[in-house]
Amino acid sequence: MVKIIMNGCNGHMGKTVCNLVSKEKGCEIVAGIDIVESKATFPMYTNINDCDMPADVIIDFSTASVVPDILNYAVSKKIPIVICTTGLSEETLKMAEDASKVIPVFRSANMSVGINLIASLLKKAVKTLDDANFDIEIVEKHHNQKIDAPSGTALLLADAMNNSMKNKYQYVYDRSSVRQKRDKKELGIHAVRGGTIVGEHSVIFAGKDEVIEFKHSAMSKEIFAVGAIKAAKFIAGKPCGKYDMQDVME
Repeated sequence: MVKIIMNGCNGHMGKTVCNLVSKEKGCEIVAGIDIVESKATFPMYTNINDCDMPADVIIDFSTASVVPDILNYAVSKKIPIVICTTGLSEETLKMAEDASKVIPVFRSANMSVGINLIASLLKKAVKTLDDANFDIEIVEKHHNQKIDAPSGTALLLADAMNNSMKNKYQYVYDRSSVRQKRDKKELGIHAVRGGTIVGEHSVIFAGKDEVIEFKHSAMSKEIFAVGAIKAAKFIAGKPCGKYDMQDVME
């Protein structure tokens, strides 16, 4: 039985994870951490440093500002951690890097199994389609409350292709400031914000007289919770190091 500490247990994603774990075989929530107190079937703490429950893994769905404290706690207790929180500062990313030398640290820009499968497929597709002179454009769509642009997932997909091609592409986010033809080394990334769109990502390969498109649509945020639980089960008991969804899918 994988024992999980859920950080951010009263947030939307935290509640979703807790609900899914309650129906999942092989794992359980042994403690929840959140600044907002509530009744739960497991012990609740407003400060993670007060938590003394034995655990196999921590899942973090919180805010970027509290991730350093969670990392320090995980290192001090030698507990593997799944970081689902996005928008981390360079300083926090460095902390996660340092922590991975002591404990297993799992982090992905998107916890969806589907998105990470597409990222894996793109690594192969780009090599063939680049040789055939296809242009690449990414269009991402999200709800009107999303602050950052482009999305971390759009960059995850772009980086998967660029790394596969030895970083030959230059990311272009706006063409309105210049009047010139598209360069072959451009990789366009475009953000759309509106309504309640959970998340939609399209990678378009446009060639001569043909277009190939990879598309992923998130219908609910539950898919990210499902991925987080898979990650927690995967990372429990692993040696120290850095892990992501590509490791889960291998």
